[in-house]
Amino acid sequence: MPSPAIAPLRVGLVDDHEVIAAAVHAALRQTRELELVASAATVDGLFARAAGRLHLVVLDLRLADGSSPANNVERLVAAGCNVIAFTSGESPYLLRAVARTPVLGIVRKSEPLHALTNALLRAAYGQPVVTAEWASTLENDPIITDARLSRQEQRMLALFADGNTAQTVADEAGIAVSTIEDYVRRIRAKYARAGRPAVTKVDLYKRAVEDGFLPAPNEQ
Repeated sequence: MPSPAIAPLRVGLVDDHEVIAAAVHAALRQTRELELVASAATVDGLFARAAGRLHLVVLDLRLADGSSPANNVERLVAAGCNVIAFTSGESPYLLRAVARTPVLGIVRKSEPLHALTNALLRAAYGQPVVTAEWASTLENDPIITDARLSRQEQRMLALFADGNTAQTVADEAGIAVSTIEDYVRRIRAKYARAGRPAVTKVDLYKRAVEDGFLPAPNEQ
């Protein structure tokens, strides 16, 4: 018997420009793994139109309703959506504000079609999309506070946040998994005290890039 087809991941779009919707449609046509199921000019509109869970929402930062991009991201994440910000890059303030949220990446609307498709695929599966735009936003954020990690904590963060499991990091460092878990708890606590929460592994990845413990994409 043939194996059953795997349903594509469901994507939503929040943008009030028809040309952007067309670009996202074009990007999604490059893969069978994603399907645009709903689009709207506001987050409220998307919630009203989307039946069932959305795996990914592509969010324009500047909407006609004047809503806060950071609040929009928080609402979408609370609803169980992965979120990627889609921007023309015209407002450094908006970019910095959204970079401090659980957004998985910031992608310029001018990106080539294949780059947009790849970014959407990664984000739909919950993987961070660290573009040069996102890295530049973090580097120029004046609010970032030093978490004061020790050298060993920096090393453990770089290993763990780079996609390795606790077991892999423990094997490489020659220590117990429980010790790695203790390191991660301490690292998260230090970032929380610095006002830079690192609740998820994606958050840890962001903090590692912000602080230079992992390279930004334009440095690799």
